[in-house]
Amino acid sequence: MAVVKPFRAVRYDEAVAGPLETLVAPPYDVIDAEQREELIARSPLNVVHLTLPEDVDDAARLWGEWLSDGVLVREPEPSFWALEQQYVGPDGVPRTRRGLVASLQPEPYENRVVLPHERTHAGPKEDRLRLLRATHVQFEPIFVLYEGEPPFEHPARPPDIETEGARLWRLPLNGIVEAFADKQLLIADGHHRYETALAFGARQIPVVLVSTQDPGLMIFPTHRVAEQVNGPPANEADLRMALAALDAEPVDRAATVVYRSKGGIALVHGRPGELDVQLVEALKPHGVSYTPSVDEAVAAVDSGRAAGAFIVRPTRIEDVFRFAEAGETLPQKTTYFYPKLLSGLLFHE
Repeated sequence: MAVVKPFRAVRYDEAVAGPLETLVAPPYDVIDAEQREELIARSPLNVVHLTLPEDVDDAARLWGEWLSDGVLVREPEPSFWALEQQYVGPDGVPRTRRGLVASLQPEPYENRVVLPHERTHAGPKEDRLRLLRATHVQFEPIFVLYEGEPPFEHPARPPDIETEGARLWRLPLNGIVEAFADKQLLIADGHHRYETALAFGARQIPVVLVSTQDPGLMIFPTHRVAEQVNGPPANEADLRMALAALDAEPVDRAATVVYRSKGGIALVHGRPGELDVQLVEALKPHGVSYTPSVDEAVAAVDSGRAAGAFIVRPTRIEDVFRFAEAGETLPQKTTYFYPKLLSGLLFHE
């Protein structure tokens, strides 16, 4: 059973720390060196000083100082929080995604309470474990999915916290704990941090729980750009027509468009039940990087920075659950959940 609880959050006091929009940041793993410098320039109290410190001891020192100085304050009581994120997706469509911020007891994957869907790498987990050991604080929540209707309603009153399209409301505790007792959960984003929490022996971790029935929940594709490409000879003359043909392919059969600087354009088919990203992995490209933008993938090839690109369709949520429930992990960047969760709204000691 999933053990979901309210928690006593730590948060910024804007009266001391300044406007929240200068303090929040994207998750640590999507911030490059240039963006880190931009965030540092926004405020000496920006959360990136904690999530991406020069040294983990710096993060531990700042955490203690910010609590002592009143930059950070502890909530008086444990709470659940309703979260709403308004966003415009990569497809240009405005949407609202809703979820529940809570504390979750992490379980080993073999217990089948919390399921992974992507493979992890040792480096990021070692980095996060050093930070967790130094601070004993979870600075960023993990994004988790569950099936079924949400066991709460979003309040009609003004939010308690609001910034950057995100709004938070404290919730009453009625019925929420019991509603998740029989749920099987799926990690959407945050596999490395979840496995780090298990290695650390954390008893509770912060999560944002989103129903698979939420109309604002979207998975967008992550295309592959490669330095070396294998694949069949060209069978399509026009990229636009090839992409249209890809969209028309049955959803239960893998397919991808291979766009090459030499060798032309090809629409490649996989096996029934296989995902597009699994087909690409089977073609064994080398020197792979990722982008959610078809235009960026094509430009990388046209400029000579890449030998080819693999254009894929978004992975369906039901397929992610299907493979996770079967105990099969999928290639890196199988899913692209947008928007990312903001860091700096609530902290979990």
